[in-house]
Amino acid sequence: MTTNIENEFLLEMTGISKQFPGVKALDKVNLKVRPHSIHALMGENGAGKSTLLKCLFGIYEKNEGKIVFLGKEINFESSKQALESGVSMVHQELNQVLQRSVMDNIWLGRYPLKGFFVDHNKMYTDTKKIFEELDIDIDPKVKVATLSVSQMQMLEIAKAFSYDAKIVIMDEPTSSLSEKEVRHLFKIINKLKDRGCGIVYISHKMEEIFEICDEITILRDGVWIETRPLAGLDMDQIINKMVGRDLTHRFPEKTNVVKEVILEVKDLTATNQPSINHVNFNLHKGEILGVAGLVGAKRTDIVETLFGIRERSSGEIILHGKSVANKDAHAAINNGFALVTEERRATGIYSNLDITFNALVANVEQYKTKSGLLSNKKMKSDTQWVIDSMSVKTPTHETNIGSLSGGNQQKVIIGRWLLTNPEILMLDEPTRGIDVGAKFEIYQLILSLANKDKGIMIISSEMPELLGITDRILVMSNGRVAGIVNTKETTQSEILALAALYL
Repeated sequence: MTTNIENEFLLEMTGISKQFPGVKALDKVNLKVRPHSIHALMGENGAGKSTLLKCLFGIYEKNEGKIVFLGKEINFESSKQALESGVSMVHQELNQVLQRSVMDNIWLGRYPLKGFFVDHNKMYTDTKKIFEELDIDIDPKVKVATLSVSQMQMLEIAKAFSYDAKIVIMDEPTSSLSEKEVRHLFKIINKLKDRGCGIVYISHKMEEIFEICDEITILRDGVWIETRPLAGLDMDQIINKMVGRDLTHRFPEKTNVVKEVILEVKDLTATNQPSINHVNFNLHKGEILGVAGLVGAKRTDIVETLFGIRERSSGEIILHGKSVANKDAHAAINNGFALVTEERRATGIYSNLDITFNALVANVEQYKTKSGLLSNKKMKSDTQWVIDSMSVKTPTHETNIGSLSGGNQQKVIIGRWLLTNPEILMLDEPTRGIDVGAKFEIYQLILSLANKDKGIMIISSEMPELLGITDRILVMSNGRVAGIVNTKETTQSEILALAALYL
């Protein structure tokens, strides 16, 4: 790596401040990224990571500070200008044109032309060349809607590659990937690094940070804490700097007592195949049941069928000894079921509406007075309960939920369902994209609900999470139950072996 001071850094963001009404989101924050390096950007949800990057991309106008890119001071006016200048971002929440082809999505807004017309042959050839270089096996002509989430993620990385980006920002890029796909992603990231790129890597998965990153910048409450080489740091030190306190355990002590059966699921099969087939299990009062499996195991299909989103062709759902139909989500809610969905932005939030609406939308009937009007006092009180109990960082109740960090959005969603006082709480990847401090708070909340005799199901792709918080783990493989194991007695190897049973 060159030591010439002019070329030491590809990107220098120095003293960046950003003020919003009622809150200072960034206070003199620094981020300096070298060529041929992978730079971790760490901090709790709400620490200012997204705001800092939006200042870089011209989405927000900074109030103070200086940005130098490739030796020149810049102030991008739009993300398009940033992209065309060599700064690219792979977002956690994918935003693609689903009904257009893969190659359309890569070259959208900059189609190669032959005269006045789009040169489809060149577009196809250029896309294939990028895919071959990155070892991506996707047909450039297929619709994006037909791709898996992991393939869509690879498409976004290929798009960044196509811009010949010098800085590539990756926001939770492995959140929807299997272990095999993560290995492939890391190979691509290292190819970008070898080309001289600087990669800004945002992830709450500590194991990934230590495996792939060279340097780390830590933010806390909008303030720059430290930038240093990753070598010599351990996980506890990073967590301490992120949260400003010692976090001696990743998981709270289990205090829940598993009692009698609350839910029986018998021969549950979904109508539209391929999906779940002949699924059988019980859930007890006070129990936290994990659901494990590889990508494509149909874990989500179980909770969607229980919640009435998917139609069941056979099977019985028995709650407190009585059969329930759960023909749709409304019926499921009335029967005491709640579902926190995996895709927060697509199916969890109303991003252009405020926190009050998002917190109360599943429970609107509870706020009606005898005259049929809504009680503003009770609505305000319950919204405040969600904000306080879930430690949501927000200026006001009226703040649009879409402007909150991903973790704070997730907290509002979980709070929403707790207001319905469910008997069965189903959580699909509840801590995806959430920092370690907030995860601990959510684990504590889940345990407190189990202590109130709720039955809880957690789908998670993070093995440490399943082993740290659950009582039993149901392992899915290709739509079938491969086994149910006691968490205290099982191992990661046993769970992975079961997950591959019917492949």
